Amino acid sequence: MKLPALAVIALGVLLVIIGARREDSVEGVADSVGTSVANVWDGKARQPGYVWYYIGGGMLVAAGLYGLIRKSGS
Repeated sequence: MKLPALAVIALGVLLVIIGARREDSVEGVADSVGTSVANVWDGKARQPGYVWYYIGGGMLVAAGLYGLIRKSGS
């Protein structure tokens, strides 16, 4: 049954698209600027919020591809 794997891939692609749209939006630019200022201020490593969309989407796509190529354990 490959349908769940395809659904996971589709969800991962959707998250990547949402992350890209957020990165290009005014909110994403403000998030990047705020993160940069905060990183300079106290030296901690922070990522803008849209980065987590990319990470989550990439992990879901990888998991879905793994689900498609693995052999059934029957």
